[in-house]
Amino acid sequence: MRISKVITRTGDDGKTGLGDGQRVSKNDIRIHVLGSIDELNSFIGSAKIVVDDSKVMDLLESVQNDLFNIGGCISIPDSDIETVDEERIKEIESIVENWNSKLPSLKEFILPGGTEASSKFHIVRSQARQTERNLVALHESHPLPNIWLKYFNRLSDLFFVLARTLQKDEGVDEKQWEHK
Repeated sequence: MRISKVITRTGDDGKTGLGDGQRVSKNDIRIHVLGSIDELNSFIGSAKIVVDDSKVMDLLESVQNDLFNIGGCISIPDSDIETVDEERIKEIESIVENWNSKLPSLKEFILPGGTEASSKFHIVRSQARQTERNLVALHESHPLPNIWLKYFNRLSDLFFVLARTLQKDEGVDEKQWEHK
């Protein structure tokens, strides 16, 4: 789908079009999922400005492409277009395990923040979790590929470990939750 006209007025009645031409309420769970994916993609785009490692940048851009691919499939109900696969999951797991092996063990929850980069990726992580919850809600009423649930679960792990890695790289200690 190519956007050639921004103002279409077709959504003025509270409905929007899916990729298959179907019109649905802008409050439809499918639209909530698409909105969450769009927000996640935008947060990644915003967070990328603090990244100066070309490999990390390439990874983030590949995730953004994955998100567009999955969103495209969600916008076309019952499509069976392949998006992510087990190999992609293994790739992300390997990256997470590699980064995590260089970090101190966690004894408590950590307080998000510490550095600008870490803060941005904690926001991305929390949006990945929100997107995952919305995806699960859609999956419960309209079964989706299980690989997507796994993928979004891994994304939040990826962004959590990236936030910690970036903070460590800047030499800033993590603040742990002090529970009473």
